[in-house]
Amino acid sequence: MSNSLNSDDAVVLGQIGRIHGLKGWLKLVSFTSPAESILDYPQLQAEIGKQRQVLEIDQFKLQAKALLVHFKGYDDPESARELTGLELSVAGKELPQLGPGEYYWHQLQDLKVINQHGLMFGQVSKILETGANDVLVVTPNQDSIDERERLIPYLVDSVIETIDLEQGTIKVNWEADYLA
Repeated sequence: MSNSLNSDDAVVLGQIGRIHGLKGWLKLVSFTSPAESILDYPQLQAEIGKQRQVLEIDQFKLQAKALLVHFKGYDDPESARELTGLELSVAGKELPQLGPGEYYWHQLQDLKVINQHGLMFGQVSKILETGANDVLVVTPNQDSIDERERLIPYLVDSVIETIDLEQGTIKVNWEADYLA
């Protein structure tokens, strides 16, 4: 079954790993937190060939170090093998609404980062989960004050001053000469 989900609307929630066993089971690498939250979306989108298609999780197993899934219609290793490596996504509108001041990581991706003095550091290229707090990886762009990559802790109200999704900016309380 194909679907016309625009890739701009797609939010990647995981990636299909290697085959597990003889009945079409696959390891699933979830990008959600907690990992099993991806199971809240039994129908996921994947680009197979040049077409977006729906893959339906019809069974799953939670193991200590892995999440195993079976997709409807992929009942043997040969057919399941064509799914390995595919990214799984949903339409952004399917994600739960967040409260005020809460953001999904994908919403912060590519936002421009400007400090309290109006200096442009670059844009968010990725976010690292460190345990203590998340960290924005800010890479320089054509408007940056320099060519330095910066690691800026995602600490709301102390480092992160404002996030403006409409303007595409994050204002930070961070000096240009900080080493982190």
